[in-house]
Amino acid sequence: MPLEVQYKLSTNNLYITYLREHNIWYKKLNRDPKLFNQFIEEMKYNYKLRTSDKISKVVDTVSVVSNLLSNML
Repeated sequence: MPLEVQYKLSTNNLYITYLREHNIWYKKLNRDPKLFNQFIEEMKYNYKLRTSDKISKVVDTVSVVSNLLSNML
């Protein structure tokens, strides 16, 4: 694995955790370092770290708070 990819992996604990959980990525990144962006996208999808996931979580939270407030009044 190229040093650049190793450095990127070592700077983020989520990358390392995901890589250990899905060890097929060791082989993929060793063979083709250009797949690093795909690795990041898959990690974000599985850990629900995408922007759309965050927005959805905020909307759900606001909905719950709104329901609580309406039930209290």
